[in-house]
Amino acid sequence: MYATLTFSIWPQAQFSLLYKLLLAVFGTILLTISAKIQIPFYPVPMTIQTFVVLCLGMAFGWKLAGATILLYLLEGALGLPVFAGTPEKGIGLAYMMGGTGGYLLGFLLAAMLCGYLAQRGWDRKPSTTAAAMLLGNVVIYLPGLIWLGALFGWDKPILQWGLTPFILGDITKLALACLTMPFLWKLIDENDEYMKRTIE
Repeated sequence: MYATLTFSIWPQAQFSLLYKLLLAVFGTILLTISAKIQIPFYPVPMTIQTFVVLCLGMAFGWKLAGATILLYLLEGALGLPVFAGTPEKGIGLAYMMGGTGGYLLGFLLAAMLCGYLAQRGWDRKPSTTAAAMLLGNVVIYLPGLIWLGALFGWDKPILQWGLTPFILGDITKLALACLTMPFLWKLIDENDEYMKRTIE
């Protein structure tokens, strides 16, 4: 088992329930902000929410990431406008049972999967980070597409609705994650080396 990025930066948080709660709340704030930001892109505008979901998973580890996503979903279920399109497209459980419901479940599964892989060192190199992020995206899309098909019928263009318009944006976010996570680990390692030399 490897240390997560968060606990490497803030070791005290690993042993404090209060600090973990603060991290989870901070994570839900990031998720909410990322859901509201739309970046002009082709063929549809891109949000950075899936990027935040997967990176939070890798940075927090599977347990804290899972708790963070569950807290985020609870906030949404209670009617807080934390999801993309809320409150304009509805709030609470009614929104969660709509077309995005499967993707919200996918967020939980993907964050936990990426956290699990990060605790096995997959976030240390670009190649394994890419593999983890790719698996995370698959885990987001599977329940999302299954729910869309069950909700609207498989005779509808489910892939055109819920997958193909977002592939190019997801590839872009995956590439960004491959640069971000290993780079942060490199900074931590360099800082550790510097501290060792300073002590010596």
